[in-house]
Amino acid sequence: MTLMLVAFLLVSAFTDVRQHKIYNWTTYPGMAAALVMSGLATWLGVDVMNGSPTQVETLGVSNWPDSVFGLLACGVMMIVCYVFFPGGVGGGDVKLVAMIGAFLGVMSGLEAMLWTLVLGGCAALISLVWRFGVWTLVVRSARVAWYRWRLGPAFELDETEREPLKTELFLAPSALVGVIIVRFQLVELLS
Repeated sequence: MTLMLVAFLLVSAFTDVRQHKIYNWTTYPGMAAALVMSGLATWLGVDVMNGSPTQVETLGVSNWPDSVFGLLACGVMMIVCYVFFPGGVGGGDVKLVAMIGAFLGVMSGLEAMLWTLVLGGCAALISLVWRFGVWTLVVRSARVAWYRWRLGPAFELDETEREPLKTELFLAPSALVGVIIVRFQLVELLS
């Protein structure tokens, strides 16, 4: 299942970078595959919690309830991000992270989601610094903070000050890296 998830994420990362879209034809079959595979593993009695290391680590199969709750938990968390950060998180991002939750289960899915958001934010910050430069960003931020303090809520940004806020956020490549970190326990290997 891990290879299947990585394959779905590779396709999503490619389309996200090239076309700025994560398509339903990638995420919906991924969710269905995760639920079917975990359901089959649970039905066949594969002990995914206490099974042999080969079953748990190599196959990467979650039990069916954990897969369903992973889909729901990650999906709901991303819907909250979608509602409160309009324009930053798209509907494809929501479905992509819900698919990850279906594959990895609740705890690993949420951990992968956090890695995805952190890595995506870092990539956006690097892109912002690359495009505008550190000095320009510091000056603009200081100016906005000063006017916000002086004028209060009446202050609004003009179009040139809004430009850096329109930085593209590519979550699919970040999700791919986040899943690899979580699935192969790279943090534990480094400590």
